[in-house]
Amino acid sequence: MWKLIIRRFLMMIPQLLLMTVLLFALAKMMPGDPFTGRFGAHTDMATLIRLRREAGLDDPWPVQYFHWLGNIFHGNFGDSYVMQKSVASLIAQRLGNTVWLGILTLILTYAIGIPTAVASATHEGSFRDRFWTTYNSITGGIPSFVMYLFMLFIFGFTLNWFPTTGSVDVNSNGFLNVLFSRLYHMILPAVSVALFTTVYLFNTLRTSLLDARSSDFVRTAQAKGVPTKQVFWKHIFRNSMLPVASNFGFDVVAVFSGAVILETIFNYPGMGQLFVQSIQTRDYTTINAIMLFSGFLTLIGSMLNDIFVSWVDPRVRIK
Repeated sequence: MWKLIIRRFLMMIPQLLLMTVLLFALAKMMPGDPFTGRFGAHTDMATLIRLRREAGLDDPWPVQYFHWLGNIFHGNFGDSYVMQKSVASLIAQRLGNTVWLGILTLILTYAIGIPTAVASATHEGSFRDRFWTTYNSITGGIPSFVMYLFMLFIFGFTLNWFPTTGSVDVNSNGFLNVLFSRLYHMILPAVSVALFTTVYLFNTLRTSLLDARSSDFVRTAQAKGVPTKQVFWKHIFRNSMLPVASNFGFDVVAVFSGAVILETIFNYPGMGQLFVQSIQTRDYTTINAIMLFSGFLTLIGSMLNDIFVSWVDPRVRIK
């Protein structure tokens, strides 16, 4: 297992270098710059030219790229042109909110998706099976942002049950008050995701459970007189979790990446919202840092998938 981890980390080095080139080029091809339009219509061109020169935006692209790359190797992601803060501090401020929301969302998604898939597969053809299959078919066909807006309008603005912006009440004092306030702000967006984005998890697990139920190893266990519950949980369920585990690594790293649409709609101050704001203001340093961070997490997620798969199914061993 350690050989796998070391080999994958070594493979990540050229992948990360190629990623930095692509991300830098994409950011530079965006129209506009961080300074144009920020100072009003009466700002003279000389001021804009001076600001661009001081920021190094007039240097050739290769010079800007290697300067940026050299700073990254020293742990310096640069300063935000717009917010006048270091990009590392901006990410650190937003990362905590994103992680909190991501963990709660992941827990709720699996807490809803796995039991409903098991209930549907173990009662195939029943009303329970038809209900959950129909529910996931409907929610899977509706764009996620539509359901987010619907939940926000009903439970945020109409019923006023949950806050519609922010991550913590500014008047909260003390650890417990801050904790409950944070949870209160996260409930609506997390539940919105968990209720309407379980279609992949549900369909994948349900199909795997139905396929495993008719497998030879299950019939052999039943012929030996193994109790039904033991057959299901030890043989059917564990083997059916393999396709779910193959995507679990990406679900874990998504906790740190942030949900762009979700955080924007619910005005939640996380990584996703910061990314959107950076694009709108052409804040190149912040854009590059966030995309590089997300790309690195994607590579980590791919490695975690291999580890999870080999752990769930002992027959799968990656040398």
